Amino acid sequence: MLVNVKDTIIETAIGEKKSLGTYAGKVLLIVNVASRCGNTPQYAGLQQLQDKYSDQGFLVLGFPCNDFGGQEPGSLDEIKEFCSLKFGANFELFNKVHAKGSTTEPYTTLNKTEPVGDVSWNFEKFLVGRDGNVIARFQPGVQPSDEELLAAIEVALAS
Repeated sequence: MLVNVKDTIIETAIGEKKSLGTYAGKVLLIVNVASRCGNTPQYAGLQQLQDKYSDQGFLVLGFPCNDFGGQEPGSLDEIKEFCSLKFGANFELFNKVHAKGSTTEPYTTLNKTEPVGDVSWNFEKFLVGRDGNVIARFQPGVQPSDEELLAAIEVALAS
């Protein structure tokens, strides 16, 4: 099933509603993030991806999520400070979301991507093409430097 996110309404870090359609023409990597997870070092790699590909229209969008083992208990300000100081990450972070169970956007929409179902853990990744269609879903263990992810990003940027 083709999943398109352009009509999906999300909440910014300052509580404003925003459509993912405002990112039309960009390639997005949407990630549910957490500061106290074994995958937390991926913040650095995600920032490296944004630094490497941003000139080509690529953005990482981080959605803090406390659904998995309570691994994101902090406030958004605390999360931003942690990410910046510890990993040099300055990609866009949004208000906390729920990625499983009673989900909130963007995950109510993203979880319809194959394989359909709730996000399995922190740092699951969804690659979205310039047209707003979800291209691929990557499990949490897929590192930002993984060849499969890099190849998918480069194909998306070339189209």
